[in-house]
Amino acid sequence: MFGKALKKHLSFWIGLGICLASSAQQTQLKLVFAGDIMGHDSQIASALATGDPGYDYKPCFQYLRPYLEEADLVIGNLEVTFAGEPYKGYPAFSSPDELASALKWVGFDILVNANNHALDRGLNGLERTIEVLDRQEIVQTGTFRDPEARAAYYPLVVEMKGIRIALLNYTYGTNGIRDRPPAIVNRIDREQIREDMQKALTAEPDFILVTMHWGMEYQLKESKEQQELASFLFEQGAHAIIGSHPHVVQPVRGQGSGNLVAYSMGNFISNQRTRHRDGGILLELTLSKENKEISDFAYLPVWVWKPLTKKGTGFTLVPANLNSSSEILSAMSPEDRYKMELFLKDTRLQMQGRREVIVP
Repeated sequence: MFGKALKKHLSFWIGLGICLASSAQQTQLKLVFAGDIMGHDSQIASALATGDPGYDYKPCFQYLRPYLEEADLVIGNLEVTFAGEPYKGYPAFSSPDELASALKWVGFDILVNANNHALDRGLNGLERTIEVLDRQEIVQTGTFRDPEARAAYYPLVVEMKGIRIALLNYTYGTNGIRDRPPAIVNRIDREQIREDMQKALTAEPDFILVTMHWGMEYQLKESKEQQELASFLFEQGAHAIIGSHPHVVQPVRGQGSGNLVAYSMGNFISNQRTRHRDGGILLELTLSKENKEISDFAYLPVWVWKPLTKKGTGFTLVPANLNSSSEILSAMSPEDRYKMELFLKDTRLQMQGRREVIVP
């Protein structure tokens, strides 16, 4: 069901999920959340055109690896399946398994799978996605092989550095594709969520974090429905809510534990290239054991650069706030630099003065 270990940490089982612990007791934990991990046709072609045998996605993430490796937990929204061949992008995603190994390589520890593409390749696709992530020792939640698996391992409970977290994940739907019993995709159902939150509380977590696949695509502001759902989740005991699906960055509201909601982090990696959709944010949360508070939060704006290579067009994630002396920046075309700067300007407007991470 889950991998044996996460980077630099021991692991052992607990009743509601998997507990990931280190021997040293510390008081703070740094989490990084990423938005939509997508796999369009051009991304698949690019991963094949590296000149080496097979598919290679590592070049996509090379510039973010040092930053992500510094986090205690890295969590992303997996918006593809690993259903095997034929590999395909929109509308029924199935990416090569090498994408999963690259996500492990860059530092992802947990992937949330409850989203509108979870059933793109039916029951077999859902089950194989879980198997591939398990082989990579990436913990996943939000989709389950059967009710027994959900009962045993959900909510996901993670304990690291003496801080215990309950992580929940839900989606508004699956693009009209019917459920494929016995598999389960977590849906946004208030009664079920209320029940799950009560179960999470029995694990006595320091923090309850809820990842939601919700909202309207390409809308720069959250909807009334998102606001109402956020209020409901906070009433049930959520400390923070992290959203995905709109494919654009939406505002972060609130100030800390009990009212912090990032309505949409936008795209992490994709081939969506129009304004506002060609990047996203990495949301950084610092959890403090004392007083059970989110002691700090910040964002790193990330942009998808498509450099021309000898083998074709690449996909490379870069911090959008690169220093003017950066070698990466000097390799970009004037058009690319303009588009990245426009994305950065738009994102800063959405973030309304929130603290911005600067990486070397």
